[in-house]
Amino acid sequence: MSSLTTGLKGRAELGVALLLGAVGVLVFLDANGLVTPYSQSDPVGPKTVPFIVAGLLVACAVLLAVNVIRGGQGEAEGGEDIDLTHPADWKTILPLAGAFILNILLIDWAGWVISGTVLFWGSVLALGSRRYIRDGLISVALSLLTFYGFYLGLGIALPAGLLEGIL
Repeated sequence: MSSLTTGLKGRAELGVALLLGAVGVLVFLDANGLVTPYSQSDPVGPKTVPFIVAGLLVACAVLLAVNVIRGGQGEAEGGEDIDLTHPADWKTILPLAGAFILNILLIDWAGWVISGTVLFWGSVLALGSRRYIRDGLISVALSLLTFYGFYLGLGIALPAGLLEGIL
């Protein structure tokens, strides 16, 4: 073994630091390519948050790399109560994935409120809840709250779909 591989043995976290740094640079380059007109009402503009995120990613990457090089190491999973020999619970995973896929397929045509309700309700059913009416009502409420939260709070119009003109 070369001296480089011997020196890096047990320092897999350096790969995570490298990945964080690469994502930070990618976010910076992508944000730098944004073309936005200057606005007197919004002097901060849409580039600010991506630049902050990019800076934080690179800073975390540098701090993690320095920590690992100085001998820092993540702790082993000691307190987990997961039996890794037990197979995956496909009776939960498949319906949960189905709820996500149905949401993706329905969102443009049916709109967020309907597809979000399917997503939330399907998720709680897949995870074992059997209070159908209560869960359905909560799912509709969550979908409506997120629909109007995005619209009123952020100014982002989620697709209304079949409920166009009603919402």
